[in-house]
Amino acid sequence: MQIKSRSLAANETGAAAVIAFLGLLTIGGFFFFQYGLGYQPCPLCLEQRNAFYVSVPLAALLLLGAGYGASRKVLLLGFAVIALVMLWNAGLSAYHAGVEWGFWKGPTDCTGPVGNLGSAGDWLNVVAVRIAIVARSREVDKPATGGTTCTTTTVAPLVFDQPAGTGLPVTVTVAGDTADWTCYRYRVFESVIPLRNVAWRPS
Repeated sequence: MQIKSRSLAANETGAAAVIAFLGLLTIGGFFFFQYGLGYQPCPLCLEQRNAFYVSVPLAALLLLGAGYGASRKVLLLGFAVIALVMLWNAGLSAYHAGVEWGFWKGPTDCTGPVGNLGSAGDWLNVVAVRIAIVARSREVDKPATGGTTCTTTTVAPLVFDQPAGTGLPVTVTVAGDTADWTCYRYRVFESVIPLRNVAWRPS
C-alpha cells in the first residue's frame, strides 16, 4: 500500500512539473513574439493568456503539495481545475482561429491586416517555401584614393532574380551605421524548402 502511494505521488509530481514547465515555455513564447519580434497581441490573444497565468502557478502549488504529502483529493481537484481552464482555453483558441480565418465574425482587433496571407484554401495549395538571406561583409571598404564615396557595391542586391530582371531589391541600409551601405560587400543565399506530405492533403 505504501509503495502504491509513493507511485501515485510520483505521478502527480511529474504531471505538475510537466504542466508548469510547458506553461512557462508558452508564456515565454508569447512574450518573445510580443516584445522580441514586435507582434502586438489582439484582445483574444490576451484573453488566451489567462489560462496560463492560472495554470502555471496552480501547477507549481500542486508540485509543492505533492512533495509535502498533500491529500490526493486536493491534488486531483487542482488538476481538475487546470483541465477545465485548458479546456475552456482550447474552445477560445478554436473561436479565435475561426475569427482570424474569416469563418465567423469576432472582434475587429483580431481581424486586422497581418500581411497578405490568403485564405485557408490558398495555404492548402502551397507546396514549397522560398527563402533568401542577404549577408553583409563585416569589414568596411574605404573609398578609392582621392575619392569620397565607396564603389564596392553600386547596386543594391536582388533576391529571387530568376529569370534575370525579375528580382526584388533589398534595403540594406542599417540605421545608426556610420558607413554608407556602398562600402560593404553583399552576398545572396537562396533556397527552396519543399513541404513534406503535401500530396496527401485532400484536394
